[in-house]
Amino acid sequence: MVVLSHSSLSQFLLPNSCMPTNTSSFLNEIPEIDLSDPQAKTLIVKASQDLGFFKLVNHGVPFDLISNLETQALNFFALPQPHKDRLGPPDPFGYGNNKIGPNGDVGWIQYLLLNINPEVVSPKSLSILQENPETFRRAVEEYISAMKNMSCKVLELMAEGLGLEQRNAFSKLLKDESDCYLRLNYYPPCEELEGMKIEGKLIGFGEHTDPQIISVLRSNATSGLQICMKDGTWVSVPPDNTSYFVNIGDSLQVMTNERFRSVKHRVVPDTSKSRLSMIYFVGPALNEKIRPLPSLMSNQEESLYKEFTWYEYKNAGSKTRLSHDRLALFHKSSPSC
Repeated sequence: MVVLSHSSLSQFLLPNSCMPTNTSSFLNEIPEIDLSDPQAKTLIVKASQDLGFFKLVNHGVPFDLISNLETQALNFFALPQPHKDRLGPPDPFGYGNNKIGPNGDVGWIQYLLLNINPEVVSPKSLSILQENPETFRRAVEEYISAMKNMSCKVLELMAEGLGLEQRNAFSKLLKDESDCYLRLNYYPPCEELEGMKIEGKLIGFGEHTDPQIISVLRSNATSGLQICMKDGTWVSVPPDNTSYFVNIGDSLQVMTNERFRSVKHRVVPDTSKSRLSMIYFVGPALNEKIRPLPSLMSNQEESLYKEFTWYEYKNAGSKTRLSHDRLALFHKSSPSC
């Protein structure tokens, strides 16, 4: 790991104004949903409305499949830096180190961003899978398949819970040409902070909402994930390496006309332990039109957003900083609309 000077570390520090006011564990406050529970659809809808975030147990993904990808990912991040650098910088796919986005966002992080949908696979994703052992490619493909199946089930339960006639109102967006990603994030420990006695916290990944429909996250047993509550306070999510966490994304907030909440979150790395997370981002096809579902809205209800394609939203988001409110650009109350 590269050791940074005190001045270099300052760019990764959260300002005091952004510090969480509640960092205690709140395991009982996180909605925990058993996918085999007959009430799962109701509980998923409530969690998506109240918090935009929930925990999945009994998800059906074999732990040996999860463990295999984690091992392969750790092996990759342990490779010599020159080997990893050949697979970056990201475009946006590929290997990245510290630099998160094109507009100055940085974090204490190494990552791989892969798109392996057969209809829209990126050259960079393909080269990464080809340059690494076959075991790595197989682990990624098997994991992607499991994530797609589980994501479809969650989205169908959401549609049922909302009372939609079409059970596949959301899940049908996961077709072959859908724009789904797998992101492997590695947060090295930062022992330097221990001796510096800095009051701030290091930014692993800065505050943001996910632009996609949903994000399905699994991490190892190291803490670091924090979500922003409705009152603006930040709270830490206790780690659980046997479960998954689901974030509601911007696109689903639009499609439900703000019935569901796109949750703001961030990662603060540990000072002594590394953290590895695996996130499956469920995105629609690039030409898919994003708008509130008419079947969800009453006769008098107006759409809060103007219609846009997934490509238009991605393009607009690429021109902003990570923490910016991208949805504001498409809100009907925006002056630009």
